[in-house]
Amino acid sequence: MFADRARIIIRSGKGGDGHVSFRREKYVASGGPDGGDGGKGGDVIFEVDRGLNTLGEYRHKHKFKAQDGEEGGKRRCHGSDGQDIVLKVPEGTVVIEAASGKVIADMSGENRRQVVLKGGRGGKGNMHYATPTMQVPKYAQPGQAAIELEVRLELKLIADVGLVGFPNVGKSTFLARVTNAQPKIANYHFTTLIPNLGVVDTENGGFIIADIPGLIEGASEGAGLGHEFLRHIERTRVLIHIVDAASTEGRDPIEDYYKINSELAAYNESLPERPCVIAANKTDCILPGDEDPIKRLKDEFEPKGIRVFPISAVTGEGVRELLLYVKTLLDACPKESTLFEQEFFPEDILISDNLPFTVQQLPEDPHIFVVEGPKIERMLGYTNLDSEKGFAFFQKFLKEGGILEELEKAGIQEGDTVRMYGFDFDYYK
Repeated sequence: MFADRARIIIRSGKGGDGHVSFRREKYVASGGPDGGDGGKGGDVIFEVDRGLNTLGEYRHKHKFKAQDGEEGGKRRCHGSDGQDIVLKVPEGTVVIEAASGKVIADMSGENRRQVVLKGGRGGKGNMHYATPTMQVPKYAQPGQAAIELEVRLELKLIADVGLVGFPNVGKSTFLARVTNAQPKIANYHFTTLIPNLGVVDTENGGFIIADIPGLIEGASEGAGLGHEFLRHIERTRVLIHIVDAASTEGRDPIEDYYKINSELAAYNESLPERPCVIAANKTDCILPGDEDPIKRLKDEFEPKGIRVFPISAVTGEGVRELLLYVKTLLDACPKESTLFEQEFFPEDILISDNLPFTVQQLPEDPHIFVVEGPKIERMLGYTNLDSEKGFAFFQKFLKEGGILEELEKAGIQEGDTVRMYGFDFDYYK
């Protein structure tokens, strides 16, 4: 069975807790703290595997968890880091946060590997908390909590050209004629139950073409089978509308074009704006003496800049001319396929959590303000402050989390220091 959707739960690894212990050796009367740090939790990573073409591996298993970091040990021993979990997906897979419907990752183009959930940072052992006034600290930092998300995986095929049209207009026959694909072909509706891909070779170059299962009216709202596969049209750069020029089932090919276009627009308003061409199929079935349907189609669409090519997918008549024209349309289009920008950032979960924090001015140095609390610990555990993106997220966190407001209430001035769990920052407006 072709699987192009899946719903799974992913969880990063929890950071290992820091350890509380004290040096105990012969002839050492009162050894200092020697509790080691906890290990970092494992990441959840998505990676493109060119050998895959469906999401079948996620149809029966729905929960995936990275390994937790190990707790720190005695004698300053660092806990081992948790193992990452790597989820292999076919190229074109989009990872979507289930509740909001926002994109987390698009595994296409140059994006072959992406960390979707970062593991929690390991907590610091009590050896880090010894001070002249606190020489036997009995406190160690807990490891950062894991992040768990429910996500949808959607495979959106990567093809240059999409074949669209009502059922039984000859899309599969056309694909079989122009490529080495072997789609199921029969004279009844919905023969095609899965999208089919094929490679077309012409004198002026090749391209990938996708046969999208037949659409019907209301497909964008969930009617029929076509709505299941509308997502596969989103990345195509050129559309071939195949219509039954001979009206073998009594359908009007002009009306069919407009109905299909309205379904495309209802699903994604940018689709009808893409370059397209009409393939007036089944010319071998047009009876002599009838009104010329090809002239009707050309009179309707060519003044609008849409070329009409009379073809017969069965005999091959007119197919070569159509393919050469489609290649010229592709050459005039931007070569990049549609990529979906990231809209959901798992780190934002940390900001939304209503966890407590405190702001205190050090009595011994009024220019140092200490900010502490689980909200702060979690944020620092998941953020790489050395990167530009990570530091921008940190600044957003300070503002939206209400921390800057509390610092100003506490009387902080420009040039003062903000201290957060081993990190010192200068405060400037």
